[in-house]
Amino acid sequence: MLFLQITFLAVLLAAGDNEDAFQEQISFHMIHISSFYNHSWTQNWGSGWLGELQILGWNSNSYSVIFLRPWSKGNFSNKEITEMEKFFRRLHIELPPLIRKHASEWKFEYPFEVQMTGGCELHPREGKVVFLQYAYQGSELLTFQNNSWLPSSKGGTRAQEVCRLFNQRHVVNIIIQRLLRDTCPRFLLGLFDAGKADLQRKVKPEAWLSTGSNPGPGRQMLVCHVSGFHPKPIWVKWMRGEHVQQGTQQSGILPNADGTWYLQVFLEVEATETSGLYCRVRHSSLGGQDILLYLEHHQGSMGWIILAVMVPLVLLTCLAFWLRKRWSHCEPPPTLLPLE
Repeated sequence: MLFLQITFLAVLLAAGDNEDAFQEQISFHMIHISSFYNHSWTQNWGSGWLGELQILGWNSNSYSVIFLRPWSKGNFSNKEITEMEKFFRRLHIELPPLIRKHASEWKFEYPFEVQMTGGCELHPREGKVVFLQYAYQGSELLTFQNNSWLPSSKGGTRAQEVCRLFNQRHVVNIIIQRLLRDTCPRFLLGLFDAGKADLQRKVKPEAWLSTGSNPGPGRQMLVCHVSGFHPKPIWVKWMRGEHVQQGTQQSGILPNADGTWYLQVFLEVEATETSGLYCRVRHSSLGGQDILLYLEHHQGSMGWIILAVMVPLVLLTCLAFWLRKRWSHCEPPPTLLPLE
């Protein structure tokens, strides 16, 4: 049940060899969702993330973890990894039939999904915190504390019934407690050490401007694109002078295939009020040197691009017209009479 969403937040490693380690909020989470389409068909999805970097997957056919990075095993031995995989495999094989058996009793209506979240959090001042939760259709039903499950206050009688059954699995609960209290923190620290280079890498963003679809008569949609940056936290705003423009909106930060990120920031304005607007980009990789993209420069560049395209077209059109006119004034060639 640990192969699910495991979030470790606010991890600042202590002094000594870890002085140069992560000084920002960092997380590790594993996501697992079981989708029950009917009484006999179930599909499982799983992935593991350290910070914003996916490092683990889940093979639902072989019930095995997929290690996506060379360091995804942290500092665990092959024996420890094998033991963890065996436990996860057992849960994935045994849990779906158990849920299907009691679906009617718990009033789980097909199709439905179950999710579980759990993990550990490390902090030099707060120590170690662990948690594990079980949910139906995104609504929390149970939480795991010590060696037993507790029903959610919002889960009603359904949560109490699920909790009663889960607490009958004493051996499984003891193993879960050991995984949370011991295995999870050790695995996390090993991942931090092994994946330090990937997690601490900084990639400078590239930024450019464009215009979006026409929002209405006399109005214009401005778009600032920022792509290829890492880590994920970034600040992008449309500004005039030192003032952030009201109405600035941004899309979600989306992943690129290479592990970097992409973002769009929008501003709708009157077409006559674009003077002095610019897009400002702040990112940790820039060393305090913000990227400034002025709309006037963008419009000027677009003007040169349009001019560079239009001039050859005009010249070609004139040439074609001149040749056509010249041919139309040429005398037709003499007609050859057949020889008698």
